Amino acid sequence: MDECVIIVEGKTDKERLLRVLAEPITIICTYGSYSIEKGEQLAEKTQSASEIYLFTDEDYSGKKLRSHLMEDFPDAIHLHTQKMYGEVANTPLEVLAEILERAGFAVNVPTQELE
Repeated sequence: MDECVIIVEGKTDKERLLRVLAEPITIICTYGSYSIEKGEQLAEKTQSASEIYLFTDEDYSGKKLRSHLMEDFPDAIHLHTQKMYGEVANTPLEVLAEILERAGFAVNVPTQELE
C-alpha cells in the first residue's frame, strides 16, 4: 500500500501495530483526545495520504473519538478490534495481524506474544 495512514488512540496501540506490520506505514496517535486544533493538525499530517484508516478502541472513549474523526475524515476506512478485547492494546498480535491483513496490509504473523 502506498502512503497510507492509520490513526490510533495511543502510543501502545501504535507500538502493537508496528509489531505486526511488514511494511512502512505512518501511524498517528491522538492520545485519546480530540479538538478542532488537533483535527487541523491531523488533516495537515494526512493530506498526502492515499488512504486513511481509523483504528480506535471499542470502548466509550474510543467510539467517541471515532465519531469525531469520522466528521473530519468521512472517507476513512474503519478497522475494529473484537469487542471481547475492548482495546487495540489488549488485542492479541495474531488478531491484529488478521485485521490488518484483511484490510490489505502486509503483516508479519507473530509466533508468540512477548510482553
